[in-house]
Amino acid sequence: MRGKTIEILQDAMKGCYAVGAFNTSNLELTQAIVRAAKEEGSCVIQVTTNGFRYGNSRVLGKLVDNVIEAESESSKIGFHLDHGKNFDDVVSSIDAGVDSVMIDASIKSFEENIKVTKQVVEYAHKNGVTVQAELGAVPYLGREDQEIDWDAVMTNPIQAKELVERTGIDALAVGIGNAHGFFKERDVPDWDRLAEIRRLVPNTPLIMHGASDWEEENVKIAIEGGVCCFNIDTDIRVAFLSTICYETGSGCDVNDPRKLLGLARDKVQIVVKDKIRMFAGE
Repeated sequence: MRGKTIEILQDAMKGCYAVGAFNTSNLELTQAIVRAAKEEGSCVIQVTTNGFRYGNSRVLGKLVDNVIEAESESSKIGFHLDHGKNFDDVVSSIDAGVDSVMIDASIKSFEENIKVTKQVVEYAHKNGVTVQAELGAVPYLGREDQEIDWDAVMTNPIQAKELVERTGIDALAVGIGNAHGFFKERDVPDWDRLAEIRRLVPNTPLIMHGASDWEEENVKIAIEGGVCCFNIDTDIRVAFLSTICYETGSGCDVNDPRKLLGLARDKVQIVVKDKIRMFAGE
């Protein structure tokens, strides 16, 4: 299984399309993502450090492996750690079976980001695992002020080149005005910045976080600018939880959780299929 994520990203980069990296934390979300990929094409399943802690990293790792093996058939699906915060997060996720890890040292100084990322690269590569880093900030609601100075937090193209060269990372998450969750994004993404990053790191897959609510026009421009993967979490959560909330409204007499979870799984599968098709330009 090791190595699938980077193969998926490189194929997308060469083919001038993008794939989705979809977050999971339980059986139903994992099945929805895998089943959508079986119908529509390759993707990446990813788990955050909090997700691994919630589900027990080894338990959730085996669950993801087993669902992929049992239900994906010939589909190419990667397994990735999303937003690893420290070296221990990386080690435990590799033990859980991921083939790719993200070390997010973006809130640290540039030199500290390089130091931490280089340590992760050395360990991960020895274990046949590829590494995604982040440079600049992709803001979160509650962590940054909504009136953010975008020029101060977006990815510096020159530093991006230096980060790639000094650490040996395999993929790079960039900030061009995109934001996580419900944080207010920049009015217009900084497309010139993206073009300069792509020019300076032409062989490194570029990842866009906080892209759940991006519409087709922005997605298309981003792909043309070199983005080959979009991370999707918020839309999945909304689809899953809104289905359960609707079905458990007043007068709900369901006494079998599988009925509710199955409906929520089906809704997420539709969302994931739509995203895969949009990223592929279909």
